Amino acid sequence: PKDVFKPNSSFNYSFKINQRAATTWFHPHPHGRTASQVYSGLAGLFILRDDQEKALNLPSDEFELPILLSDKRFSADGSLDYSPTSSEIMTGYPGDRILVNNAWAPVIQVRTRMYRLRIVNGSNARIYDLAFSNNKLFYIIGNDGGLMEKPVSASHALLGPGERLDIISDFSKEDIGTEIFLQSNANSISLHGANSFKILKFQIVSREDEKFVLPAKLSVIEILSPSLSKRQRAFSLPAAHMAAIGGGHTGMHTINGRAYDINRIDESVKAGDVEIWEIDNSTGDEPHPMHIHGVQFQIIEKIGGRIEPYEKGWKDTALLKKGEKLKIIMRFPTEKGVF
Repeated sequence: PKDVFKPNSSFNYSFKINQRAATTWFHPHPHGRTASQVYSGLAGLFILRDDQEKALNLPSDEFELPILLSDKRFSADGSLDYSPTSSEIMTGYPGDRILVNNAWAPVIQVRTRMYRLRIVNGSNARIYDLAFSNNKLFYIIGNDGGLMEKPVSASHALLGPGERLDIISDFSKEDIGTEIFLQSNANSISLHGANSFKILKFQIVSREDEKFVLPAKLSVIEILSPSLSKRQRAFSLPAAHMAAIGGGHTGMHTINGRAYDINRIDESVKAGDVEIWEIDNSTGDEPHPMHIHGVQFQIIEKIGGRIEPYEKGWKDTALLKKGEKLKIIMRFPTEKGVF
């Protein structure tokens, strides 16, 4: 948030990749400017691979499709319109056009075989309830933290901002000429979920007899036992309140009654320790995607809700619905510094 470089300048990042294969993404993070810069298109997939994943021979090359979801508003001249009200700064700025990799209403021609879809929710606030228009099942093989232990079949899946899904879609039984949409179902979870809508069209154009069989086991995941935890911390997310700033009023989100301050450290964690955090949204009035920098976590419990099968394994972002409490466990990295 504080590493800012000026227009017409550049900054070279050098870092070691020290995590397992996963569908990750990148975006800028200047304090107070993140939403507008991501909205303007500064975001993309950052795909990590390793030998364990390669050994599974999952669909690849033209059969592996990166899908970055976002929603935008456009002005009459076709330029992006980013002009949130004070209320939309708090609840998010939904667009009326749903884009895939910054294209509207794209069509993808596919064969009668399995495809791997790496899906990222890069929207400012929109929560998607993803499904296929013919209600066909798909197989979830991974999430934010990479491959899960085994595939999970599903007819739909919620995806909050920042979350990722790695799925296998089987088109092998479809007829040539069939058109199938990836869509978002109407849902009561999202503040913007009243209506269903189509996102992406698949056209079945040719037949292919495929020999690929989805493995019953994908990876081995170390399950962190609560007995390893050195400390438990509690964080509450009360309803947002309005505050006077610069002669006007704007909304402020707080954690434990405190708004973000770049010059203040709230929590100090010992490098390498395992901790349990409970994040309480039971009195909050909207859903929140909770993301923790620099660490992957596992969900122990959702009080007031249920852990979805595709939320198991490693995560770095978890959708916390209105009225829920989330309990997670994580092992902090040995790298020291401010996160």
